[in-house]
Amino acid sequence: MRILIVGSGGREHALAWKLAQSRSCEAILAAPGNAGTAELGRNLPVHDSDLDALCDAAESNRIDLVVVGPEAPLAAGLVDALSERGILAFGPSQSAAQIESSKWFAKSIMQSAGVPHARGELFETPQAAHKWLEILGPDDLPVLKADGLAAGKGVIVPDHIDDAHDAVDQMFAGAFGSAGERVVIEDRLSGMEASAMAVVSGTDILPLPLSCDYKRIMDRDQGPNTGGMGVYAPPGFMSGFVGDADDVFATIHQPVADQMTAEGCEFRGLLYAGLMIDDGALNVLEFNARFGDPETQAVLPLLDGDLLPVLEASARGHALPRDAISHSGRASVSVAIVSGGYPGPYETGRPIHGLNAVDEAVDIFHAGTAIDDDGRTVTAGGRVLAVTAVADTLAEARGIAYDNVRKITFDGAFHRTDIALREVPP
Repeated sequence: MRILIVGSGGREHALAWKLAQSRSCEAILAAPGNAGTAELGRNLPVHDSDLDALCDAAESNRIDLVVVGPEAPLAAGLVDALSERGILAFGPSQSAAQIESSKWFAKSIMQSAGVPHARGELFETPQAAHKWLEILGPDDLPVLKADGLAAGKGVIVPDHIDDAHDAVDQMFAGAFGSAGERVVIEDRLSGMEASAMAVVSGTDILPLPLSCDYKRIMDRDQGPNTGGMGVYAPPGFMSGFVGDADDVFATIHQPVADQMTAEGCEFRGLLYAGLMIDDGALNVLEFNARFGDPETQAVLPLLDGDLLPVLEASARGHALPRDAISHSGRASVSVAIVSGGYPGPYETGRPIHGLNAVDEAVDIFHAGTAIDDDGRTVTAGGRVLAVTAVADTLAEARGIAYDNVRKITFDGAFHRTDIALREVPP
């Protein structure tokens, strides 16, 4: 099969890496891709927001399967546009992608499906939101979320009720663009977070290994949120919550997949649940309609077998071939190396050194990278690389990952030093 990967991040490189291993894979193309995907196939100069150009590229390059990485083209209807041209695509329709593109749609589905989640209300005017906040007690600090897609930045967790009122004004004033035209205010949850991804084909689900990512820029979860500074899998604290990880998917993913099918928006693609676990209780923080980033960079290296027939079956709406892939039973740690200044302003075009010095068994997934006019691999984004190691134990994987992180340098390079440290003593 000729496969087109839509997107340019570490997730897309990891998907290309895994799919390129399939015996059925004839060629890998990426649009627009990065320096890593270029090593596996061919990058196309097409932005992942240009739906018409992506469809044209799929047709002209005789693509058999398009795998959509980012959320924005899914929410914009890329899978629908490809389908209209008879091109097979892995990912949900625009209607089903609302599970991510509308926080309130997701809450409505969870409510109907009986899936545990934070109590919340939808507000379409700042006046109504302020009135709701006024009835909360001083200790009942909420979470405020832009209803639409805000590139992972549409959540505000206030430290004081006055901050919550300020957040309402900011959101309705356009702080998150059109994503904040409607605002969801919900109860604040606390505890440990985990990520649960499953391939879905209608009401058939195939769970992938659980993982745990780190959003804050600094060690000990300090500083502003980012797209993700690292991840490990599987999280040991989940084994203390459920006897079998499949219980999570039976409680969360299966009811949601069933409910979406019943409501006429059948889900096909990757259903990602962000979970909060506290004192024996499990709640859903959010749903995503695609592979997580950086979770994918840690989860895919743990899979034995061929992922391609699984994605193809989902795209066709067929039963998922459960014997095609399996969990290796090992552990992984993936550490992000980012540009100095991220998640704020940062410089690009910095040559990256040491890529050829890493251990052969370590996977380097490119995110914000490019090839400059001199043929050098240079920085081209905030999150630049993900260094992923797999080993029999989490401690071993962590040690290998950090040993190799230290081999890679570029001006301004930065990384967290505590990925997986909560479960592996220093």
